[in-house]
Amino acid sequence: MPKKGLFDLHEMKRAGEQITWLTAYDYPTATFEEAAGIDMILVGDSLGMCVYGYPGTVPVTMDQCIVHSEAVRRGAPGTFIIGDMPLGSYQASDEDAVTNAIRFLKEANVDAIKLEGGVRTVSRVRAILDAGVAVCGHIGLTPQSSGQLGGHKAQGRTLESAKLVVEDARALYEAGVQLLLVEAVPPEVAGFIRAELPIPVLGIGAGSDVDGQLLIVSDVLGTFQAFTPKFVKKYADLAGVSTAALTEYVNDVRGSAFPEEQHCYRMLEGEQEKFADWAKS
Repeated sequence: MPKKGLFDLHEMKRAGEQITWLTAYDYPTATFEEAAGIDMILVGDSLGMCVYGYPGTVPVTMDQCIVHSEAVRRGAPGTFIIGDMPLGSYQASDEDAVTNAIRFLKEANVDAIKLEGGVRTVSRVRAILDAGVAVCGHIGLTPQSSGQLGGHKAQGRTLESAKLVVEDARALYEAGVQLLLVEAVPPEVAGFIRAELPIPVLGIGAGSDVDGQLLIVSDVLGTFQAFTPKFVKKYADLAGVSTAALTEYVNDVRGSAFPEEQHCYRMLEGEQEKFADWAKS
């Protein structure tokens, strides 16, 4: 299947086809997702929690995002990949935003970048777009600025806060974003935005009235156990399977059940006797 580009993703919206989107942080997972036919991969700053065990996304650096994006690109050369701009990579100035966005393209060969924020990030979005980098906006619950939002809480649940989410969506569209992610907002708010904007509007915890869905792969596969957001559907329990397998290994080694004959290498014919004679001398 040929790699999808922005035109294909926009055509999917026009045709009413749902876009599939998952995060990935490493080569093996990226290969699995490409084999499954995923439309887009996000190398999210959620790697801070899912890979490094940080309490949140704040400590994640550009260098970490680049390294993981490189690995994902090697694993999924035929998939549309988006690099996630971590906290501190774009907030200070338009110049910083452009420099770091271009790093994603030059060093990791991603297809687009994602950054959080609506109205307040318009100048950053325009600067990045002017530099020739495709941009996916991210509004609603924006984890990097969750402290200002009162924690990791759903947004747009009152009329006034819903208006702010819509205002952010409009501002980003007018700034030129080609894709928009809406996180943790009521379905009617996400649906309103989807109907109003001609670009693909994707959701994570935003109901089904959007153009596609994003989930964290660690939640989907059941490898992240610290907490499970309300909007997650787990499709596997790899943590349970892995723990059981590792426990069996520990028990086999301690009980001398591993390794067995089938797991051992043997000396070439005639060499064992020579070695035995040598060992005696």
